[in-house]
Amino acid sequence: MRTEDILKKLRPGRVLYPILIGLAAVSYLLVRDFDTEAFRAIAWTWNSTLWLAVTILMAAVRDLAYMWRIRTLTERALDWKRCFYVTFLWEFASALVPPVLGGGFAFAILFLMGERIPGGKSIAIVMVTSLLDGLFFAVMAPLVVLFIGKSGLFSGINPENIATISYGRELFVAFWIIYGIILLYKLVVVYAVFINARAVKWLLIKICALPLMKRWKYRAAQTGTEMVIASHELKHKTIRFWTDSIISTFLSWTARFIIINSLIMAFSDISVSHLLLYGRQVVMGILMIGSPTPGGSGVAELVFSNFLNEFIPVGLVASLALFWRLIAYYAYLFIGVVLLPAWLKRVLPFTHLHEDKLNGKSGHVMRDTTTGGIFQK
Repeated sequence: MRTEDILKKLRPGRVLYPILIGLAAVSYLLVRDFDTEAFRAIAWTWNSTLWLAVTILMAAVRDLAYMWRIRTLTERALDWKRCFYVTFLWEFASALVPPVLGGGFAFAILFLMGERIPGGKSIAIVMVTSLLDGLFFAVMAPLVVLFIGKSGLFSGINPENIATISYGRELFVAFWIIYGIILLYKLVVVYAVFINARAVKWLLIKICALPLMKRWKYRAAQTGTEMVIASHELKHKTIRFWTDSIISTFLSWTARFIIINSLIMAFSDISVSHLLLYGRQVVMGILMIGSPTPGGSGVAELVFSNFLNEFIPVGLVASLALFWRLIAYYAYLFIGVVLLPAWLKRVLPFTHLHEDKLNGKSGHVMRDTTTGGIFQK
């Protein structure tokens, strides 16, 4: 992807689409559930202040953990400032791309290359972040089902609350289907990266040579080439490299989920099980991976309402959903709009030079004319 593509796809005007989708979902929830008495009943206490402080702290921990992961994966080639730029621009791009299409991974490669990380290593870094995020859900999903149970995760636990989970059985099926797809894909990536990348590339090309799959043949070949590159880059990393990467991943996701726990604690006097809240957010995270909207906008707000409403006073669900998305989603849109022009001004000359290399004009990174992928000479 060239710099011109970034400017086109990440132009500020595109920020409006996910915001409008999210606000439409919140407006629907407000109209459906708004309760004036619930707002009048809110009493600001030291407890509210404490839990809001925890909310802000967890948002910071999440970002710092992501930055730590980028610094680890680049083997400290980037200082903390450049990790900050990559992290927030990556989140910005992810907020503009539907999760079902892979989020902002394609943009992340160019962000890393703009920071002078070689093309092959950039591909490996982006692929391993996807692998680590998948590892988190692959591990946590069975654990929360085991320790909390199907009934706790997919049906209301409070029989007096009429606003319990809707379509619990259907969501349970969708959860395991999406989980199965994620697990299968990650196992293929693990096999490719650590065992035999070229065999996986060959298989992908053969599958996409079938009549009904031909439209994806180019992308399959490109993905296969990226796996070969990633395999070359990642096979011989140290134990410290992998432990730091895994710890930072699990820390960032846990902090992300605690944001909702603390936000609910700040405004709710309903008895809350933190483990149950955490488990339901794992389920929400997996379901949102199948979202067709930019950054899961709209879908996230509705899923929030469906899974967490029984822990929130009636009438406050939409407001807390909006507050949550402001912290965990919209903030990255606004920050990205500010950071992107300054970042492009700083890295544009190098990025164009690197793109020339990717097009085979010079250097060690060449384009494979048969597959469209890139490889290191």
